[in-house]
Amino acid sequence: MSALSNSAVFEMNPYEGHPNLSELEAEVLWQYAKLAQNIKELVAETHRLSEAPDENLLKQLRALEMKMGLVLTLFKASVWAVINEQPAIDISEAYADTTADQTAMP
Repeated sequence: MSALSNSAVFEMNPYEGHPNLSELEAEVLWQYAKLAQNIKELVAETHRLSEAPDENLLKQLRALEMKMGLVLTLFKASVWAVINEQPAIDISEAYADTTADQTAMP
Protein backbone atom coordinates (compact mmCIF):
# COMPACT_ATOMS: atom_id res chain seq x y z
CA MET A 1 0.00 0.00 0.00
CA SER A 2 1.41 3.43 -0.85
CA ALA A 3 1.65 6.37 1.56
CA LEU A 4 -1.11 8.13 -0.35
CA SER A 5 -3.57 5.29 0.16
CA ASN A 6 -2.48 4.94 3.80
CA SER A 7 -3.35 8.54 4.59
CA ALA A 8 -6.60 8.28 2.61
CA VAL A 9 -8.07 6.06 5.31
CA PHE A 10 -8.12 9.12 7.59
CA GLU A 11 -10.00 11.27 5.09
CA MET A 12 -12.67 9.01 3.67
CA ASN A 13 -14.48 5.96 5.00
CA PRO A 14 -13.71 3.12 2.56
CA TYR A 15 -16.58 1.06 4.02
CA GLU A 16 -19.24 3.72 3.49
CA GLY A 17 -22.00 2.60 1.14
CA HIS A 18 -21.04 -1.09 1.24
CA PRO A 19 -24.22 -3.10 0.61
CA ASN A 20 -23.51 -5.76 3.28
CA LEU A 21 -22.75 -3.31 6.10
CA SER A 22 -24.99 -1.13 8.18
CA GLU A 23 -24.00 2.49 8.75
CA LEU A 24 -22.81 1.69 12.29
CA GLU A 25 -20.77 -1.32 11.11
CA ALA A 26 -19.12 0.78 8.41
CA GLU A 27 -18.25 3.45 10.99
CA VAL A 28 -16.79 0.88 13.42
CA LEU A 29 -14.71 -0.70 10.65
CA TRP A 30 -13.44 2.74 9.64
CA GLN A 31 -12.37 3.46 13.23
CA TYR A 32 -10.51 0.13 13.31
CA ALA A 33 -8.81 0.97 9.98
CA LYS A 34 -7.68 4.35 11.35
CA LEU A 35 -6.43 2.71 14.54
CA ALA A 36 -4.52 0.09 12.53
CA GLN A 37 -2.92 2.81 10.42
CA ASN A 38 -1.89 4.77 13.52
CA ILE A 39 -0.30 1.64 14.98
CA LYS A 40 1.57 0.95 11.71
CA GLU A 41 2.93 4.50 11.74
CA LEU A 42 3.92 4.17 15.40
CA VAL A 43 5.76 0.91 14.73
CA ALA A 44 7.58 2.44 11.76
CA GLU A 45 8.63 5.47 13.82
CA THR A 46 9.75 3.24 16.70
CA HIS A 47 11.90 1.19 14.33
CA ARG A 48 13.38 4.36 12.87
CA LEU A 49 14.27 5.71 16.31
CA SER A 50 15.74 2.43 17.51
CA GLU A 51 17.98 2.03 14.45
CA ALA A 52 19.64 5.44 14.56
CA PRO A 53 20.05 7.76 17.53
CA ASP A 54 18.32 11.10 17.49
CA GLU A 55 21.14 13.61 16.93
CA ASN A 56 19.15 16.51 18.38
CA LEU A 57 18.46 14.56 21.56
CA LEU A 58 22.13 13.58 21.84
CA LYS A 59 23.20 17.24 21.55
CA GLN A 60 20.75 18.21 24.29
CA LEU A 61 21.97 15.40 26.54
CA ARG A 62 25.61 16.43 26.00
CA ALA A 63 24.78 20.01 26.98
CA LEU A 64 22.98 18.74 30.08
CA GLU A 65 25.95 16.53 30.96
CA MET A 66 28.31 19.52 30.82
CA LYS A 67 25.96 21.58 32.99
CA MET A 68 25.73 18.77 35.54
CA GLY A 69 29.54 18.61 35.64
CA LEU A 70 29.62 22.33 36.37
CA VAL A 71 27.00 21.95 39.10
CA LEU A 72 29.04 19.16 40.72
CA THR A 73 32.20 21.28 40.63
CA LEU A 74 30.39 24.26 42.19
CA PHE A 75 28.88 22.00 44.86
CA LYS A 76 32.31 20.63 45.78
CA ALA A 77 33.71 24.15 45.94
CA SER A 78 30.86 25.24 48.22
CA VAL A 79 31.42 22.31 50.57
CA TRP A 80 35.15 23.08 50.67
CA ALA A 81 34.40 26.74 51.47
CA VAL A 82 32.09 25.74 54.34
CA ILE A 83 34.71 23.39 55.74
CA ASN A 84 37.41 26.07 55.56
CA GLU A 85 35.22 28.65 57.30
CA GLN A 86 34.89 26.52 60.42
CA PRO A 87 37.22 27.54 63.24
CA ALA A 88 40.32 25.44 63.57
CA ILE A 89 40.44 23.16 66.61
CA ASP A 90 43.67 23.15 68.61
CA ILE A 91 44.78 19.55 68.39
CA SER A 92 46.93 19.80 71.53
CA GLU A 93 43.85 20.64 73.63
CA ALA A 94 41.79 17.89 72.08
CA TYR A 95 44.35 15.27 73.06
CA ALA A 96 45.39 16.58 76.48
CA ASP A 97 47.39 14.21 78.64
CA THR A 98 44.85 12.65 80.97
CA THR A 99 47.17 9.91 82.21
CA ALA A 100 48.87 12.08 84.82
CA ASP A 101 48.23 11.02 88.39
CA GLN A 102 45.78 13.44 90.00
CA THR A 103 46.13 12.07 93.54
CA ALA A 104 47.72 14.14 96.29
CA MET A 105 51.17 13.18 97.47
CA PRO A 106 51.55 12.56 101.27
